[in-house]
Amino acid sequence: QVQLVESGGGLVQAGGSLRLSCAASGRTFSRGAMGWFRQAPGKEHEFVAAKTWSGVSTRYADSVKGRFTISRDNAKNTVYLQMNSLKPEDTAVYYCAATLKTYIEDRRLGYDYWGQGTQVTVSS
Repeated sequence: QVQLVESGGGLVQAGGSLRLSCAASGRTFSRGAMGWFRQAPGKEHEFVAAKTWSGVSTRYADSVKGRFTISRDNAKNTVYLQMNSLKPEDTAVYYCAATLKTYIEDRRLGYDYWGQGTQVTVSS
């Protein structure tokens, strides 16, 4: 079993920042890619960012480029999402995901494990 536990969500004003964390435990998959998705009310899951184990490859959704940064600490099996210049349209439940694949994956179906999600609300 693999457990992914997100933290760091909350309520913030537009223009503010939040840092999400996702700690993984259980089966070792430290060489797999990890990513973040989000789901706003009434909408489908949306890819946000992903990073390979090596850190060489990173991908962002166009909507967050230049504002969000994904990073990971492989020694701690933890991935982070630094979110700056937040907008009301960033409001969503944010999910951490992990895959055994070693390459970048931006498809929801490409991930093997998911966290329970953390709410991010950006007020205008």
